[in-house]
Amino acid sequence: MSGHGTAQPMTARKSGPLTGRAEVPGDKSISHRALIFGAMALGETRITGLLEGQDVLDTARAMRAFGAEVTRQAPGAWSVHGVGVGGFCEPADVIDCGNSGTGVRLIMGCMATTAMTATFTGDASLRKRPMGRVTDPLSLFGARAYGRSGGRLPMTVVGAASPVPVRYATPVASAQVKSAVLLAGLNAPGETVVIEREATRDHSERMLAGFGARVHVEKTPQGNVITLTGQPELRPQAVAVPRDPSSAAFPVCAALVVEGSDIFVPGVSQNLTRNGLYLTLVDMGADIVFENPREEGGEPVADLRVRFGPLRGIEVPPERAPSMIDEYPILSVVAAFAEGTTVMRGVRELRVKESDRIDAMARGLEACGVRVEEDEDTLIVHGMGPGGVPGGATARTHLDHRIAMSFLILGMASKQPVSVDDASPINTSFPVFTPLMTRLGACLEPAQ
Repeated sequence: MSGHGTAQPMTARKSGPLTGRAEVPGDKSISHRALIFGAMALGETRITGLLEGQDVLDTARAMRAFGAEVTRQAPGAWSVHGVGVGGFCEPADVIDCGNSGTGVRLIMGCMATTAMTATFTGDASLRKRPMGRVTDPLSLFGARAYGRSGGRLPMTVVGAASPVPVRYATPVASAQVKSAVLLAGLNAPGETVVIEREATRDHSERMLAGFGARVHVEKTPQGNVITLTGQPELRPQAVAVPRDPSSAAFPVCAALVVEGSDIFVPGVSQNLTRNGLYLTLVDMGADIVFENPREEGGEPVADLRVRFGPLRGIEVPPERAPSMIDEYPILSVVAAFAEGTTVMRGVRELRVKESDRIDAMARGLEACGVRVEEDEDTLIVHGMGPGGVPGGATARTHLDHRIAMSFLILGMASKQPVSVDDASPINTSFPVFTPLMTRLGACLEPAQ
């Protein structure tokens, strides 16, 4: 059973060449932040290109619960009338964030320094994920959190009535933790400082500056030091959301492994904190051409021309992990069709995503005939060459959208069909995945 309804098994069969134009949805990380920052600004923020997946729709509903006026005006076009920093009202009901770790952690941050109480929950997958990594630093501001054992949802957060600024070094490379602390710092006096040893996606810093906050980023031997001056008046903005590089990864990787493919993917974000997968694919010999580089909505973007070709296994630099942490599942599929072995180290964070993604990918790949090795922090895939994966299995998705999409891509290039036990979680991040891939030539159908 999915978190939002009945399970929807799906099967992918060996497909002919994928061809055409793949217009992927707006970036999920930026879509969440546009709604949240718009709700914290005074006045109307207009958003275009918003991802209308379930995760983002849950965040829109949460912002309404905190008092912002959030309206859909056309496909991808939304208006947010914000209430200002510190202007949130106490929600009348439990905030259900569905499947979204980004949504719940950022929303906890932005209410943690306002004198109010809010209770958060989510679907079965989200209720397994650790929240202590966010509530621990929020407690330094004066907030209190009461949840299930292990710091899990449902959880009630009591905001600080008299918040104090915080200096915090993140113990894990997590943009969600960094962003939650910065959002809490907005309603605290003085300067809140976040120190991260490894750079993570910087959408929050970019967007905060765009909305008028004073944010300074300094690179030091200890890592990035991000300083935010509290209690600004955020100015409403026009936000153009670029296309999501994490979603684009699926048609891109499908084209790389389905023989004869040649596709065009326009306007994909090339933010340096998000492009690790694309650097890795090029290292593997992928035929990807980055055309027309430009800036849209404050983010670097480019058009991608992607063609099928031989790939080689590599050792992925572990320092690249923060810039591609969500893409390791689909990378492991590409690795299965490469010649040689692909070694992915420094990926411990995958074990606390929507599922234990190392275990989910390892078990599913093994069931499809691919030899895999793993430990707590490593995934190793022994490639079988183009068209060499036997397939013929059903993979468990564990309510994880990226696991579901990854195994469907595997089935498009393997000898025998590959099924997933539930494709419904795909709607949380990539609601047009099936029609988009079908238009390119993929063979996808409901499982029998």
